[in-house]
Amino acid sequence: MAESFDIIIIGSGPGGYVTAIRAAQLGFKTAIVERAYLGGICLNWGCIPTKALLRSAEIFHYMQHAKDYGLAAEKVSYDAAAVVKRSRGVSKRLNDGVGFLMKKNKVSVIWGEAAIDAPGKVTVKPAKSEAAKNSDAPKGALGPGTYEAKHIIIGSGPGNWCGPISKPWSRSACRSRCW
Repeated sequence: MAESFDIIIIGSGPGGYVTAIRAAQLGFKTAIVERAYLGGICLNWGCIPTKALLRSAEIFHYMQHAKDYGLAAEKVSYDAAAVVKRSRGVSKRLNDGVGFLMKKNKVSVIWGEAAIDAPGKVTVKPAKSEAAKNSDAPKGALGPGTYEAKHIIIGSGPGNWCGPISKPWSRSACRSRCW
């Protein structure tokens, strides 16, 4: 028998994980499906690491122009590998924080790639992406299998409420239906 939830969120981006937390806080039995890294594109590859890289560039710029501020800094240089390492570390710390929030709020994490097979039925297969092969599923994460839900939310962006689903929906069809 498939494990049953009130709400399953597909994708753990900024909208997905916040939705999962709030649903769990409201008393719904909640799960979130993720194929690679908790936090989605923004946290792991987009916004957050980019901002960390830009902050390093900003500090470097200030150091090069220290004289403009009445300061002295000579032979200012940078270590590109260390800058990238810092950026990845910032993302990892926040990624771990999302995992902590899932555990704290009793949101089940289902690790893999989701497909909606029928109304209220989600099948999760092992993730095929390279990222998923290199990542570790959060401790206690559920794996591939069939899951049931009263409501399914697709995507990690704000406003992706897509439930209850009365027939299988593709991601693009869901977006046109929900937005």
